[in-house]
Amino acid sequence: MNYGYGLLLAMDTGVWVGLIVVALVVGAAAAVLATWLILKQVSKKKSEKRLDETSKRVEEMLKSAETECKQLKREAIAESKEQDLKRRSEFEQEMKEKRAEQQRAEARLGRQEDMLEKRETEISRKEQSLEAQKNNWQKKNEEAQKLQEQLSHQHELMTAELEKIAQLTREEAKQQLTDEILEETRRECAVQVRNLEQQAKDEADMNAKNIITLAIQRCASDHASETTVSVVPLPNDDMKARIIGREGRNIRAIENATGIELVIDDTPEVVILSGFDPVRREIARLTLEKLISDGRIHPARIEETVEKVTKELEQQIKAAGENAMFEVGIFGLHPELIKLIGRLKFRTSYGQNVYRHSIEVAQLAGLMAQELGLDVNFAKRAGLLHDIGKAVDHEQEGTHIQLGADIAKKYKENAMIVNAIMAHHGDVEPKTFEAVLIQAADGISGARPGARRETGAGYVKRLEKLEEIASGFRGVEKSYAIQAGREVRVIVKPDQVDDAQALFLAKDIAKKIESELEYPGQIKVNVIREFRSVEYAK
Repeated sequence: MNYGYGLLLAMDTGVWVGLIVVALVVGAAAAVLATWLILKQVSKKKSEKRLDETSKRVEEMLKSAETECKQLKREAIAESKEQDLKRRSEFEQEMKEKRAEQQRAEARLGRQEDMLEKRETEISRKEQSLEAQKNNWQKKNEEAQKLQEQLSHQHELMTAELEKIAQLTREEAKQQLTDEILEETRRECAVQVRNLEQQAKDEADMNAKNIITLAIQRCASDHASETTVSVVPLPNDDMKARIIGREGRNIRAIENATGIELVIDDTPEVVILSGFDPVRREIARLTLEKLISDGRIHPARIEETVEKVTKELEQQIKAAGENAMFEVGIFGLHPELIKLIGRLKFRTSYGQNVYRHSIEVAQLAGLMAQELGLDVNFAKRAGLLHDIGKAVDHEQEGTHIQLGADIAKKYKENAMIVNAIMAHHGDVEPKTFEAVLIQAADGISGARPGARRETGAGYVKRLEKLEEIASGFRGVEKSYAIQAGREVRVIVKPDQVDDAQALFLAKDIAKKIESELEYPGQIKVNVIREFRSVEYAK
């Protein structure tokens, strides 16, 4: 029993514990449920509050949107009304303009209709006038035909009467009259030709003088007269013996090495170098100056100095050619052409330095080409190269013109450049205006006073030949060469040469001078016909 009570007590204790546990779990669950219910109730209230607030906000937004929509609608309606008014105003203005244009067009059409009516009236009046003139002309034509028949009949009678009186047939009289008319016409033509030629010459001379004068003024070149000899000063006369050397070996070595003759005479303290090759003469001059300055003069030293001076002079020649090219303002020349241009610095022609002459011709031709609107670079290039043949005419056979043309062809110069070189002395016809300018520039540079000199014998011979050519024509009484041979005055016999023949005589004399005489520049042929009537009052 006690065991059973104890068991029961133990069972009751476990039950109570279980019940207590269950009670605690149920209580906790109830508490959690109650808490959840409370929280849910609170959350529901919050949600309802939020929902109310959101509903209020939505209602406010809807009211605001409705208000804005109404405002936008009112603004859109107002803007639409304003655009309609604007479009209506523009349409009305356009319609007004179109109506005005239509009215102007109708007015123009009205005026044109009036003008057409006037023209029709005028045309009908002119037609009536022309018809009257036509009838009048037909009457006059009939009268003229009748008069022509009468005149023809009278002409035949008069012709027959004149043939009897003059003892000439009609053909003979016609031929005589034709000859007289031809002679008179020839005289009148000669006078007209002379006047026109004189006018053209005056205008051409004036234009040419202006261009040439401007070119000369803009191109200032100096001229130095040079010869085929060079003079080397000596410090004293004892130096002559050292230059000659023992048994003349030093002077022979210098002459053999340079190809230049040394003239040592009684002239105090100078040695003269004579030779036609200007480059060799310059080498000899520089060599002799270096030997005199150094003091060591013997064959070995002479050969060494000549070789050194030759190399230095080659550099100077190249530099001179480049300076000429830069001074003129052209580029692209072949290096060998540049060297040949530099060699011209030591070449003279009639006492004129060919190097300076070539630069001057290039500058003058370029200035004249610029004034005439021609190719300036082409004119300068041809002017600089026109005497390039003179750089080698001491070494090769041929004229400097032909040698220059061959050199230009060899170094691939333009065919027109070659033509300008060949034509600058009139050997061939120039093919370009620039080639003519080269002729003119060459004549200006060569004919300038002091630029060149001429031997007295050659000068007198040229003047005599000029007078001889002019005196060889029929009707020439006397001829005089004046102005250093730049003008020839021809006095003709007035009974053998009339004014018309004097014009043709001047042309014939000029042509013969061009074909038979060589001269720089140009020669003016002035034919003078003077007729004097003398009577004495007694």
